[in-house]
Amino acid sequence: MTQVRTETGNARPAQYALSGVSWYHGAILLLGFVIVFAAVHLNSREADATNLSALDTLSLWLPFILKGFGLNLLMSFLAMAIATVLGVALGIAQVSQLGVVRVASKFVTHLFRNAPWLVILFTVMYLLPVEATLWGGEKVIIPDWIKATFAFSLPVMGNISEIVRGAINSIPTGQWESAEGLAFTRRQTMVHIILPQCIKRSIPPWMNWYALLTLATPMASILGVHEAVGNAQAAMEAGGGRPEFLLPFYLFLLCLFFAYIYPIALWTRKLEQKYAVSH
Repeated sequence: MTQVRTETGNARPAQYALSGVSWYHGAILLLGFVIVFAAVHLNSREADATNLSALDTLSLWLPFILKGFGLNLLMSFLAMAIATVLGVALGIAQVSQLGVVRVASKFVTHLFRNAPWLVILFTVMYLLPVEATLWGGEKVIIPDWIKATFAFSLPVMGNISEIVRGAINSIPTGQWESAEGLAFTRRQTMVHIILPQCIKRSIPPWMNWYALLTLATPMASILGVHEAVGNAQAAMEAGGGRPEFLLPFYLFLLCLFFAYIYPIALWTRKLEQKYAVSH
């Protein structure tokens, strides 16, 4: 059986070590939810006898908050898909042999990489029209969450572009020369030889940026998008807007996002270690 050496120098089975890690992370997650419900019970004691307690109010509005969290996930999926498509194209353009294309793509990449997300969000929300006219003349309203989704995709696009550029440049030049010796065109070399190798190197940072993107989606509540934070605020107002609701509601949101993001962070770390060993 494979052995894992502990900090004290003693060897133990790898399976036992991995199970210990999983128990440790599960305990952290469980502790977070315990803190939330402890805060709810403590705050519920301060509530008036004629009003719903913090726990009752949170339980009553839980489906409404989870529905908003579903919109957070939908925004993160769509924004990451848009950012990936545009970012890969932009990253390839950064290594183009055409100087104009290379300079323009680098400018766009660094513009969105170094701009505050909130500024991009406000800019996109006010620049995009409220409604669009279809081919047949029919007008449709563009929801705010779609505008926010596109806005969130732009800074991630810039970072993915830089990831792709770095991955392409990390491929040894000997592979380009070998492909050229086999009469491959630059496009064939890029598609069939270079980019497949870049995928493995780009997955861990890509997952990191997806996690950051998901954590940024609550900013859309500032502009009235009904995601988890916006719905939680509406639920607190509907429950009377009592100050003792703030801590349990926001702690619940914290644990909700933590429960979704933390496994992604662990998976990313394992992939980084795996690919580092394979190299």
